Formats: sequence, C-alpha cells, structure tokens
Amino acid sequence: MRTLKDAKIGETITVAKLSGGGALKRRIMDMGITKGISVFVRKVAPLGDPIEVTVRGYELTLRKTEAESILID
Repeated sequence: MRTLKDAKIGETITVAKLSGGGALKRRIMDMGITKGISVFVRKVAPLGDPIEVTVRGYELTLRKTEAESILID
C-alpha cells in the first residue's frame, strides 16, 4: 500500500489508515489527518523532506517519517 511519502505534487489523495501508534499517531490525528480525509500535496522539498499538504483548508508541513505512517488509497 502507498504512503503519503509516495504521493506526487498536485495529487489529491484519501487517507486509508494511520499506521504505527503512540505519540506519533496521536500527533498526526491532532493535526486533522484521520481516516477518510482528503489531502492535497502542495509541495515537496528537493530532498523529499518536508512535505507540504493542505488538510481541512489549512497548510500543514510533515516530515518524511511522519508521512510514511499515513497509508493512502
């Protein structure tokens, strides 16, 4: 299954599942990324870290390690 890290610039994806657990999963959920939500990939830094996305109408920047724990459809 693909992760948010694999999404291309300009792509709108749907979150299928959050993997992992503990503080990282809670932090991602607190930022508004939950199962079934649409995420638009705005920018990716030249080396792939960080990734800027639009979620629920606001911009959010995620590290590559955080994006790897977000499984997408």
